[in-house]
Amino acid sequence: MSVINLKAIEQLYEDDYTLWLEKTANQLKSGDFSQLDTIHLIEEIEALESEQRRKVESYLRQLLKHLLFYQYWSLPECKNHWAMEIENFRAELKRLLRSRTLYNYLLSVKDEVYTEAVRQAKKKSNLKCLPETCSDTIEQILDIDFYPESI
Repeated sequence: MSVINLKAIEQLYEDDYTLWLEKTANQLKSGDFSQLDTIHLIEEIEALESEQRRKVESYLRQLLKHLLFYQYWSLPECKNHWAMEIENFRAELKRLLRSRTLYNYLLSVKDEVYTEAVRQAKKKSNLKCLPETCSDTIEQILDIDFYPESI
């Protein structure tokens, strides 16, 4: 492949990302690796991996925050809303956690994400009584039937 062709392919990434995706997918399908924009392809694959991890953190943070609201914020009219949000975040996590790698990642960030969830929950609710460490196991947190007792 000539240097000119490679530059044109790399420029396509900058000029028309959607067309670059289409062409790259077609090149991979046809086994045409000689003109593949490997630099940008590697960047995109790494970005996809990072995005999956960010989703795990985001859904876990939201789930933990709503579990805290459910348990500690005594607004009976909100319980059903929080329960529905808990169910939604669990469903999203369940899909992502089909990946053993993402499940292990969730285990490694649980405490850090819990700290963020507490900070956000305190800011939203003005509650001062939220525990600084999570006493629930990952199994409980992800269990569709688990709802903490109200305090």
